[in-house]
Amino acid sequence: MAHTQRPALDERWRLSPSVALRPESFGALAYHFGNRRLTFLKNPRLVALVQGLAEQPNIGAALAAAEVPQEQWPVYLQALAGLADGDMIQPLDRDPADEGDAV
Repeated sequence: MAHTQRPALDERWRLSPSVALRPESFGALAYHFGNRRLTFLKNPRLVALVQGLAEQPNIGAALAAAEVPQEQWPVYLQALAGLADGDMIQPLDRDPADEGDAV
């Protein structure tokens, strides 16, 4: 189930439990086992951001922890929105039972 919700700086998100990241020289491959989507994360900083989402109190803190320059935050929020559309990331408070395609 894709999200219509857009990630916001004050929200807490996480990598979907149905997604595996495989490190690559360019960043990482993200594979969703439920919808079988494969996504290329072509920036190591984006990979660090996605991996650290659940460890931070909100996306703003995750961006800071991943050392994303503040002037680039809008670009990274747009990237997170694309990942949310593909169900690669989800709100942290989302009930796993709602996922339906969890492994």
